[in-house]
Amino acid sequence: MRTYDLTPFYRSTIGFDRFFNLLDQATADGSPGYPPYNIERTGENAYRISVAVSGFAQGELSIVAKENTLTIKGEKTANENGKDKSEVLYRGIAARAFERVFQLADFVQVKDASLENGLLHVDLVREIPEAKKPRNIPIATGAPVPQLVDGKAEKVAA
Repeated sequence: MRTYDLTPFYRSTIGFDRFFNLLDQATADGSPGYPPYNIERTGENAYRISVAVSGFAQGELSIVAKENTLTIKGEKTANENGKDKSEVLYRGIAARAFERVFQLADFVQVKDASLENGLLHVDLVREIPEAKKPRNIPIATGAPVPQLVDGKAEKVAA
């Protein structure tokens, strides 16, 4: 496993602590592989997370979006009030509880969630507020601006 020293970046950057923490987490080993998932870009500012949750009912899944974190949990209820009297001889279909956590960028919000064909789809969209979007700033020249007095322009003494 490779390790990277990010100390020089900490010295010369301000406000990127969260980014460097994510880099540290990404290089750490031991990320659980269950359940499998896909992350896809569906538009310029739209994304979709698809999680394979076969065997889970809608009531056994929960999605929580808090600050910049999206948490998807699944807990299987055991035999639902004793309905199932059968004995499982071999369990190849995983039915264990899981928790999958995704770090979201700023201004990314959960738009919709749906469960179809054993896949949980979570649609995300990045909505940047108008105040945060880039804007053009006019550049003033060094020439003096004439002042108007009674509708006539007067020269400004320099």
